Amino acid sequence: MVKITICGAAGRMGQSIIAVAKADGNVQVCGAVEYNGSPALGTGTPAIIPVSEIEKVLPETDVLVDFTNPESALKNLEAAKKYGKPAVIGPTGFTAEQKEKAAEFAKSIPVVMSPNMSVGVNILFKITQEVAKIIPDYDMEIVELHHNKKKDAPSGTAAKLADILAQSRGKNIGEVGVYGREGIIGERKKEEIGVMAVRAGDIVGDHTVYFAEHGERLELTHRAHSRETLAAGAVRAAKWIAGKKPGLYDMQDVLGLK
Repeated sequence: MVKITICGAAGRMGQSIIAVAKADGNVQVCGAVEYNGSPALGTGTPAIIPVSEIEKVLPETDVLVDFTNPESALKNLEAAKKYGKPAVIGPTGFTAEQKEKAAEFAKSIPVVMSPNMSVGVNILFKITQEVAKIIPDYDMEIVELHHNKKKDAPSGTAAKLADILAQSRGKNIGEVGVYGREGIIGERKKEEIGVMAVRAGDIVGDHTVYFAEHGERLELTHRAHSRETLAAGAVRAAKWIAGKKPGLYDMQDVLGLK
């Protein structure tokens, strides 16, 4: 039995993780945490507590699962480090500096950090890497679709896919990434990797990678039908990381895809 504490328990992902965990006979939700002042405090099973009281539940926790935001996640990682607890970190939108801080914490505790916990998306990462090695000279573009409440763009998943494509050419995405196009921009440069974001309605998450050349086009697409796939991946990661050595892991490690 793996006991987990969920930060961001009242959010869409937090509620999905709680539901998946409760249906898993090998997982127990022993703590649920929200920001101080949240209207959800005191509700739920177990009762949601303010983040200021997170240290009350950490001693009995096996794994901390965080789906808040980068700033909060780093604070919660610091608390996890204090108690020597593994952590699963799910938010996107981390800056390079914030990623470095997370990596520092991972020197003391095991941390799974991934832009997307979905099994299917992580298979897409793997396939995209392999295809990019085979046809590195094709035009490469990414289009991602998400709901109108999403705060960051491009999505963490699209950013990861863009990094994979850039690395296949020995480039840094900061050098070749193009985010949106408008006006008279001239012909597409061969080294460009386009990343386009759509925000509409209640779309859970669609990602398509395009490889195009004269006469043909290859499309690799993943569509999330519900957040349950992400929650299931997070719970899977929590069960996997319990007992692991300190280090920074991702879902490719969890799924044995490396």
